[in-house]
Amino acid sequence: MPVPGGPPPGTNGIPPPPGQPGQPRDESYFTESRKGEVNELRQLLRTFGTEKDRNRKRDIMKKVIAYMTLGIDVSRLFTEMMLAIETRDLVVKKMVYLFLCNYAETHPDLAQMCTNTLVKDCGNEDPMVRGLALRALCSLRLPQMIEYTSEPLRKSLQDGHAYVRKTGVMGILKMYHLNKEEFDKASFNDILYDMLRDPDSSVVTNCILVLNEIMADSGGMALNRAVMLHLLNRIHEFSEFGILSVLDLVPRYIPANDEEGFQIMNLLDPVLRTANAGAVVATIRAFLSIADAVGKRPGDDRDPDSPTVDDLKRQVVVRIKAPLVTLIASSSNELSYVLLKYADQLIDLCPGIFDDEYRQFYVRFSDPTHIKHSKVRILAKLANPQTAPDIVSELSELIATVDDTMGRIAVRSMASIAIHDSGGEGAVESIARRLVEMLDLQGIPHVSSEAAVSLASLVRRHPNITTVISAPLPRALKYITEPSGKAALIFLLGECGDSIVEAPYVLEKVIDSYENITDTGVKTALLGATVALFFKRPPEVQLMLGRLLKKTTDDVSSQDLHDRALSYSCQSNRHFKSMAMATDHFAEDDDSELRAALMNEFNTLCTIYRCRAENFIDEENLVKFVKMPPEHPLPRDGNVAPIVDPGVNNLADQFGNASVTDVPAPAAVISAPAYSAEVDLLGFGDDLAPSGPPPLSDTSSLQTLSLKAHVSLSGDEYQSKWGLFQTQKLW
Repeated sequence: MPVPGGPPPGTNGIPPPPGQPGQPRDESYFTESRKGEVNELRQLLRTFGTEKDRNRKRDIMKKVIAYMTLGIDVSRLFTEMMLAIETRDLVVKKMVYLFLCNYAETHPDLAQMCTNTLVKDCGNEDPMVRGLALRALCSLRLPQMIEYTSEPLRKSLQDGHAYVRKTGVMGILKMYHLNKEEFDKASFNDILYDMLRDPDSSVVTNCILVLNEIMADSGGMALNRAVMLHLLNRIHEFSEFGILSVLDLVPRYIPANDEEGFQIMNLLDPVLRTANAGAVVATIRAFLSIADAVGKRPGDDRDPDSPTVDDLKRQVVVRIKAPLVTLIASSSNELSYVLLKYADQLIDLCPGIFDDEYRQFYVRFSDPTHIKHSKVRILAKLANPQTAPDIVSELSELIATVDDTMGRIAVRSMASIAIHDSGGEGAVESIARRLVEMLDLQGIPHVSSEAAVSLASLVRRHPNITTVISAPLPRALKYITEPSGKAALIFLLGECGDSIVEAPYVLEKVIDSYENITDTGVKTALLGATVALFFKRPPEVQLMLGRLLKKTTDDVSSQDLHDRALSYSCQSNRHFKSMAMATDHFAEDDDSELRAALMNEFNTLCTIYRCRAENFIDEENLVKFVKMPPEHPLPRDGNVAPIVDPGVNNLADQFGNASVTDVPAPAAVISAPAYSAEVDLLGFGDDLAPSGPPPLSDTSSLQTLSLKAHVSLSGDEYQSKWGLFQTQKLW
């Protein structure tokens, strides 16, 4: 007997497959059309005005939009769609506007038919209708529509509803791209600067974005002290997207003096406690830019106790270390990878600060491959005498993994610790012995080859370890097949030839098989190693060096190899004896110039790609970075009035991470913008300045949270206090 409310008999609770009786099938609008369906839609649209069912009306419109999305030409329905615009249903009206905007460029004659209707809707009593109509009117993108667009745009900027005003601001940008001459005549640029004082933060955000795009050729919107302080004092009112827009302006602003720079940094410090990675990284860039602007440089005649640029940057990195490491550990894989790139760049900027957090960069089993590679590269930079043993041990565990690239990166990172001598006393020899052991890993050829390459670099930096690594070299040359590893071993045989008895005879076999060598790098290494060995053991190497020089001078496969052989043949011996292999750094690894350029473009794709913007962006699309203002109204060494901070904790509350040490000021104080004697956003005169003195923030309402060491509370007292709190909350 079937259970009431249960599945039908014989189904076992499994629904029938689609298309079978018994299962409702969802209607899909993106299906292949049948012949004549456009005509059917025309008939339905003609009865649209008499249709009483709102859902039925929406379904008809959805079908039209679906056909349009599939690429079917439904412009024949333009007249019927125009008649359907007279409705109070915002969903239907929005779909009609979408239809009009889509066919405006391809059917300009039809688009002009709807101009009067859109202009009429721009004066509708409903602000949502006004905003939607204005957006549709500005989206027609027809030059002949400029005369109909200017007046509704100007009225929208003075509308009482914020949605209409911010839509009008974006409409100004569309008008700018459509006709720049009319845009200049209407003086919309000055109006946008005035609207930076709009009470709604979303309108201000749109103004910032539009001004930056309009003035991109001159480096973005013009900045002065009044504009910057006005935006910073209101930053707690903005959404997350708006906060990012304001933070992007800070690196372009030059503080009046050190005092103002430090005040801005203190004002932005709560952003570092947020969970928004974009806001944190933008704040880091702002801090580094301010440190670069106010820090003392060599030759400055400032107070000797003033912090230098490097000192300020180190303090900034110390402050942002904990938030950045927390975000790396708690973010998604994609976001963690980007943050690791930024952390890598900051570690290069200020070495040693992240060293105590090295365990946070250990590879996890669940990490994707690209994150594992980034962490292994960073681990080598965190090594010091205290952390090096743990880091080397961790890297040793990653060498024999299934991922060949991971094994290679782990070997290079381990060698990097020894090359830079960051592991302390005995670390170089210990790592060298580990690399020598890897040469005998015949079952893992990529590790053996990478170990040989790392040993070659290590010998260039520390020539005194040749006695430690010389023994297995002749044996390893027999089974290492990768060209890079073979070339490195040949180089090592030439450098360690005085401690390897059979070195000349091993190289002689390679010289005899010269015709079988196809890689130019191996040939070049063979020539250099034989010459180096000749000055250590001339009698044994003389004849085979002559044979090798003849072969290499006759070799036309590489011009570089040919020229090297001719140079060795013509020069005298005294030139070679002065060669010294030990070096403090490698020229091929010197990327200080690139690192400095990337720091100037921090918080951009340049950090991810590790190259300058001009390498992947066309020159005409590059955004200029211009710092402003060139001159300040205040002297460089003068005192500045404190920046009014109307509610720092509100910024943290907005991101869901409020501070418990302060109580925000009352709403009246928070919403009041900060004024100074120079609050003239456009610089037109004193008419915009307040008549009275600048208001001071009310600090009497601020309280500090004092904790009692010994507190006791019984259960009955707790219940009574909790009930009182709930009653107050309800009322």
